[in-house]
Amino acid sequence: MQTSQKHHSAAGLHMLYPQVYCSPQFQAKDSNGFSDIPSKENFFTLESSTASGSLPSYDSPSVSITSGRTPFSPQGSQSCISDLHLSPDNVYGSPLSGVSSFAYDEAGVKSKIRELEVSLLSGDTKVEEFSGFSPAVGKSWNWDELLALTPQLDLKEVLVEAARAVADGDFATAYGFLDVLEQMVSVSGSPIQRLGTYMAEGLRARLEGSGSNIYKALKCNEPTGRELMSYMSVLYEICPYWKFAYTTANAAILEAIAGETRVHIIDFQIAQGSQYMFLIQELAKRPGGPPFLRVTGVDDSQSTYARGGGLSLVGERLAKLAQSCGVPFEFHDAIMSGCKVQREHLGVEPGFAVVVNFPYVLHHMPDESVSVENHRDRLLHLIKSLSPKLVTLVEQESNTNTSPFLSRFVETLDYYTAMFESIDVARPRDDKQRISAEQHCVARDIVNMIACEDSERVERHEVLGKWRVRMMMAGFTGWPVSTSAAFAASEMLKGYDKNYTLGGNEGALYLFWKRQPMATCSTWKPNPNPNQIG
Repeated sequence: MQTSQKHHSAAGLHMLYPQVYCSPQFQAKDSNGFSDIPSKENFFTLESSTASGSLPSYDSPSVSITSGRTPFSPQGSQSCISDLHLSPDNVYGSPLSGVSSFAYDEAGVKSKIRELEVSLLSGDTKVEEFSGFSPAVGKSWNWDELLALTPQLDLKEVLVEAARAVADGDFATAYGFLDVLEQMVSVSGSPIQRLGTYMAEGLRARLEGSGSNIYKALKCNEPTGRELMSYMSVLYEICPYWKFAYTTANAAILEAIAGETRVHIIDFQIAQGSQYMFLIQELAKRPGGPPFLRVTGVDDSQSTYARGGGLSLVGERLAKLAQSCGVPFEFHDAIMSGCKVQREHLGVEPGFAVVVNFPYVLHHMPDESVSVENHRDRLLHLIKSLSPKLVTLVEQESNTNTSPFLSRFVETLDYYTAMFESIDVARPRDDKQRISAEQHCVARDIVNMIACEDSERVERHEVLGKWRVRMMMAGFTGWPVSTSAAFAASEMLKGYDKNYTLGGNEGALYLFWKRQPMATCSTWKPNPNPNQIG
């Protein structure tokens, strides 16, 4: 693409060189490797949890559920990395710590969400610190010199400066940086080079107004259902993010339904149903015999496309396994987006212990910043009305929902840099399967976060501190993720790189890549006192 206008001045050129750049990630850290950590006494690693008793043990038997290495195709490409210091309201303690004695005030609690956003943005120098640039107006660049010196430039710096130009509406400068980026990125290069390819594509899609058509913006042919399943299975095998969700949720569910004879699990992103294959096998081993199990799976067009068929395929697969294991089983489908789900769609009947599972799905629900209908909170209130035994929530630890564009771009850059690094240790850089998996299953999320706005942007992650507020506002109270769930996740991680670790805070379980929180698992129960929060 030709740049519409090029400035020929060396002003600001030196700022792109890596030797003058110092990211906050590499600032002085404490003895545990963390920087700027408040409330450290509330944070523990898995290694310390057993001794400290930070995760309470229950009377029900310990459960170890380790996901097998069979191919799997999750519904969407979900990734889980965030810069630790960006989310003080989450990892280091709930922003509502100690508020359980407060009277319930919905307006007041909603204001807490706004306060959390303000706390992340006000005085937040992350964008400036990250890029090393001063937002000087009218800055000009010597494009010929930049193009000649691309091997010496810092790719993250160039990406952030390009995003700044887009945010400022300086399209000529933005296109100039995109020309530079074309010489620096590669789908078979280092993690940052691969990520840079899709970040730059997102910027170009935003400039050209093509962000709403993600697949066209990626300039790749839409794969067939079978091909997409293959790409997703590659990511499922080489990254533990989905297995973390399934393993921890299964362990928590098994403890919650101990002793129940009729169990109804409602899953809002059932995908291929693999999570419940493992659960059925565990229920078959239960002393005294398995319960009657009903599973309701919520479907959408993306998962149907990936499966190459409807939810009946999932029901048939699970029913066949349940029969072979001697587990009484019934499958109910809700063929619709989670945004459209009403109580009558869920097949709830009296006499069943209800459990609800949200694996990497609630961030797709539009909230009050997108629609007056606020499906995110509406759905949580609907679930509360079912009086569930337990609600499991697994989400990426990132703050991209209501952040301004430039802050969201930097957050996404940090988040996915860690993810691409984690993928890098599992497959060679020229591996065609990895390249295809990243293109079709990860890049679309990145482009959506960068190029789209309003209702067209479906990737809207929130940090756990904000999820706590939403859950409490809907009438739930936090329930500690148990030691059995932590143990099951620990066993699962033994099959992956040692840089994946577990930690916890305020009852939630965290999955880390190199000390950066990537995903959280939290569990919730209806608040027995509706006049209190917490």
